[in-house]
Amino acid sequence: MLFSKLLGEVSDSVCDVEIAEDWSQGRSTFGGLVAAFIYEAMRQSLSEDRPLREFNISFVSPVAPTRLTVASELLREGGSVSQVLGRAIQQGEVKASAFASFGKARDTIINASGEAMPEAKDPDQCIEMPYIKGVTPEFTQHFNYYYAYGNLPFSGVQSREMGGWVRFRQPEPAITLGHILGLVDAWPPATLPWVKTPVPASTLTWSIQFPHPTPTIQPDELCLYKAYVEQASEGYAYTRSKLWNAKGELVALSQQTVTVFG
Repeated sequence: MLFSKLLGEVSDSVCDVEIAEDWSQGRSTFGGLVAAFIYEAMRQSLSEDRPLREFNISFVSPVAPTRLTVASELLREGGSVSQVLGRAIQQGEVKASAFASFGKARDTIINASGEAMPEAKDPDQCIEMPYIKGVTPEFTQHFNYYYAYGNLPFSGVQSREMGGWVRFRQPEPAITLGHILGLVDAWPPATLPWVKTPVPASTLTWSIQFPHPTPTIQPDELCLYKAYVEQASEGYAYTRSKLWNAKGELVALSQQTVTVFG
């Protein structure tokens, strides 16, 4: 099922959505989809359309691939900035909690461009991560991955860098901020190539920022994702990453706390 069709089910600031099995990740649901559901509910809370500047989410417990309630609450709507709280709920339990800041543009003399896109091999020169039913997470069937940095999960390559080119396998009608949440979170944790055998890993917290004006991404366009492991020990890792469109424009900045069981 198309990502956009799922997001289209979010019709109000509080509503129920149905998660398809093909968007699962082990016993949970793809985190990028859960985040996008909450973001869409948050947008419904605003009295006017304001650009999303920052989105923070904590994944409290696994979200089962079944019916899910998403709810948002407008905490404050100032002259320029709106602060919104969001939740994903199943069986009366909060499964994910998010906080977002939406803000109108301000007049300023400060203008610093985002980091330029780094050099990367062309996609046809990269290692492609295949979708293998029963081996790779179900949701990965919806993305194309071409590794330009680091290596595949469970390859035993202890590189701090990981990433490459990514896009939705089946072109979406349009790429929105909700889709960008999916593109950034589609990649496995940057620590998984370090180990030689499959081990569980998941995102605990995620913070993502969006430069504006938002660079455009075409439905079939490959974007470049690059992650870096800042530090890892005791089963927790801290990573940062960026996403650029094919023109080399910075689309998103991301930081994650990742749990690793092994």
